[in-house]
Amino acid sequence: MTRFFRPILPVLLGVVAMELALGAMGPLIGVQLVQRGIANWLIGAVTSAYFVGFLAGSLTCHHVIDRVGHIRAFSVFAVIATNAALLFVLLPPPWTWIVLRAVIGYSLAGQFLVIESWLNDKAGAETRGRVFATYLVLSWGFSGVGPLLLNVADPAGSTLFVAIAMGFAAALVPLALTRTGNPEIGGRSHFGVARLFQVSPLGVTSCFGAGLVNAAFYGLAPVYVQGIGLGPRHLSVLVSTAILGGLLSQFPIGAAADRFGRRPVMLGAILAALGLAAAMLATRPDFVVLVALFFAYGGATAPLYALGVGQTNDYIERKDFVAASGGLLFAWALGASAGPNLGAWIIEVMGPKGLFVYLISVLGLIAGIVVFRMVRRPARPAAEQSRFVGASPDTTRAPILDPRGDATREAASS
Repeated sequence: MTRFFRPILPVLLGVVAMELALGAMGPLIGVQLVQRGIANWLIGAVTSAYFVGFLAGSLTCHHVIDRVGHIRAFSVFAVIATNAALLFVLLPPPWTWIVLRAVIGYSLAGQFLVIESWLNDKAGAETRGRVFATYLVLSWGFSGVGPLLLNVADPAGSTLFVAIAMGFAAALVPLALTRTGNPEIGGRSHFGVARLFQVSPLGVTSCFGAGLVNAAFYGLAPVYVQGIGLGPRHLSVLVSTAILGGLLSQFPIGAAADRFGRRPVMLGAILAALGLAAAMLATRPDFVVLVALFFAYGGATAPLYALGVGQTNDYIERKDFVAASGGLLFAWALGASAGPNLGAWIIEVMGPKGLFVYLISVLGLIAGIVVFRMVRRPARPAAEQSRFVGASPDTTRAPILDPRGDATREAASS
């Protein structure tokens, strides 16, 4: 156990601090914008800005790592995120907050780039599954705890922004003090979205749709919750419950996909999410019922990205898994960048429940594409399919490629 944890403990401690901060930041920004009467479309723009910055960071942050190494690069990204979090207190929304959210997305992409490449480097073939299972549990778990921090201090004040900045800063301390050496940096490979779409249209569509749906749901939840008369404390419970549902659903849905096929399981999950979104649209349920609906909805939609990855990997060579992950990430990030904006415009026209009109529309479109692809091309036999590929991205970021080109989610199941 000592040999297992010693080389990865610094980054795991950093993950705990970062995910607590990230988990609190999204709902906190949404609550403050809603309470200040900011237009819904601007709230969507602030939410989307994070994913735009994250996408830019995932494509370019490796240059910083190449230049100064993993540990020093991580420190740079952590300081940038800390300063941006503090500037939320000093600069008025919403226009400056769009820039700050993009800056945080960029810096967090760099930090997770370092973390996931570090884990890939330090994990051997015999421990890789346990390493990434530990990482994913910590990542999802503390991301789910983060929203509950809205109950610790007044979400309308500046205290929580200071606490979030402290979390980003604290993440750099364990890695800065470690005596373990930097991972080696090697070559990178790429696999474009256009080529991936030719190989697996449904896989790319699922990843893109996961970004459209999940980023809008979590980013615009404060608008919906405020619109139906609930407060920040209710929001914190609902978001944490949805994240917990996503965490708990990963393994059973992944196992079912391995056994019964990607597309039937994908279709079942989407239809379940459609029904849950329709239930939240049709009426305003009691808060306890709403908690149960959020839990189930999070569980149904969280695995969509991983199902898309698995579907794509069923049709490519194993040696291309790494490069393909970059293209699928790009598709996810594009969806996550657009989703909150599209959802916010519908809310602006239809009111708070317009969020679920948007979700039902996107989920219905994806379900139609799944059925079309099931009719158009038979699935590969189960024996020829790749094993289920890791877990989906959490609610605030996505799986990314490390500087050596290792696909972390693929490595989790190696």
